[in-house]
Amino acid sequence: MKIAQDRIALTQLLQALVVDYWHDVDCNWGRNATAYYTEDGVFKGPEASYAGREKIRAFYKWREDRGARTVVHAVHNFQCLPDGPDKATCHWFLMLYAADGKPVLPSAPPIQIAYMTDLMVRTADGGWLVKHRTFDNWFAGGIPTTNPKL
Repeated sequence: MKIAQDRIALTQLLQALVVDYWHDVDCNWGRNATAYYTEDGVFKGPEASYAGREKIRAFYKWREDRGARTVVHAVHNFQCLPDGPDKATCHWFLMLYAADGKPVLPSAPPIQIAYMTDLMVRTADGGWLVKHRTFDNWFAGGIPTTNPKL
């Protein structure tokens, strides 16, 4: 099977964007998370949804305010399916390792493995933003995820 070069380039670009997003969440409390979403972007988790940048910002602020938590959101098996020049659907797996407290914490299996679907849109300046991100849990266990249900 042959994959078009433009799809490969877009896959690499959007995967880098997703990795940068989760790096901000893991290492900077998601303080820049809203910059990755459209104004009306949706972050739809298994237990709650946050629509719009203000709700997404409030979620990450709540998460930071609750205290020390060590988190790794690992991105795997990234697939990008372009839908014209300004839209793409991305599927990937999120493996979430998390526990309250500061490192070094005991190692354990991921507390969540989710099949992710991102609807991405190109902006007027040529950048890309998340229009809609959906978590579909395939595995869960151990430590609960954080969710204020705003």
